[in-house]
Amino acid sequence: MAPGERSEIVQILEDSRKVFTDAAAGVSEAQAKTNPAEGRWSVLQCVEHVTIVEERFLGFLESAGRLDSPAIDAKKEAELLALVADRSARAQAPEPVQPTGRYPTLAEAMQGFNAVRGRTIAFATGRAGDLHTLACEHRRFGPLNGREMLVVIAAHARRHAEQMREVHAAL
Repeated sequence: MAPGERSEIVQILEDSRKVFTDAAAGVSEAQAKTNPAEGRWSVLQCVEHVTIVEERFLGFLESAGRLDSPAIDAKKEAELLALVADRSARAQAPEPVQPTGRYPTLAEAMQGFNAVRGRTIAFATGRAGDLHTLACEHRRFGPLNGREMLVVIAAHARRHAEQMREVHAAL
């Protein structure tokens, strides 16, 4: 992977971290715990969910096998970035990544998110030369290479940042 490609994926991750962090800014602890409607997640639950998913996806990357025919598909990456972040179609999170109340406060949840995002960025930086050779499987998107999985991670945080803004506005 060329140095520009490495810095590009790290920048995508950093940008989505900023979008996510900005979405939580200004939300009080009381607001963070408030569900806007029956069956809708609170801001705190959104942060917990994103953290759980990122930990899980990072684990997939850390234990990924190798692709027989590695390739970089910029079009697929762009499509994944747009598709995952798009909130026009609601998605039901599978049971293992549903929020369970692991964080008592928004501040602690954001610390958890930032810790896993830091590890994700370190992984992306450390494996920059072979991200496109890693073989991952996503339950919705099927086979992905490491770069594509990192794009999904970044877009997932953007998706829930939008949800957090919606929740905050509804309160």
